[in-house]
Amino acid sequence: MVATRLDPIDRKILAELQADGRMTNVELAKRVGISAPPCLRRVRTLEDLGLIKGYHADVNARELGFEVQVFAMVGLDSQAESELSAFEEKCRNWPLVRECHMLNGEVDFILKCVAPDLSSFQTFLTGDLLTTPNVASVKTSLVIRGAKDEPGVPFDILEERLSRLA
Repeated sequence: MVATRLDPIDRKILAELQADGRMTNVELAKRVGISAPPCLRRVRTLEDLGLIKGYHADVNARELGFEVQVFAMVGLDSQAESELSAFEEKCRNWPLVRECHMLNGEVDFILKCVAPDLSSFQTFLTGDLLTTPNVASVKTSLVIRGAKDEPGVPFDILEERLSRLA
């Protein structure tokens, strides 16, 4: 497990950046208790290892006019690797699809989609998703409201687990 190979400072850096990716390196260094140059080196190493995948603004989709959020459960006719890869590539190219996850069980994929309105989502659904080769079924659920949308991972639970293993 990669987390066990990281020291507590690296994990603290990840937790702080996950909470606020806009802070300066000087502020980050102060929060984790080291000086700025080694802090920057550690951040670069964490980026190089792929543990930090990027820095993003958490935009308010509804305030920007994306009133509709839908989860689409997709079943495929074939689960051959080439078919799975082809569907994933299609998903990467659809702007309304914000997340795509392959699942185990009755549903092959779940897609998180956003759209300005129901008509736009319906156009995507009937014009793109349902007409995609290998798509056997699509069940959709419209989000009424969200109770929690917490990105990242719970570092406090990771620290707890690692302290028990030590």
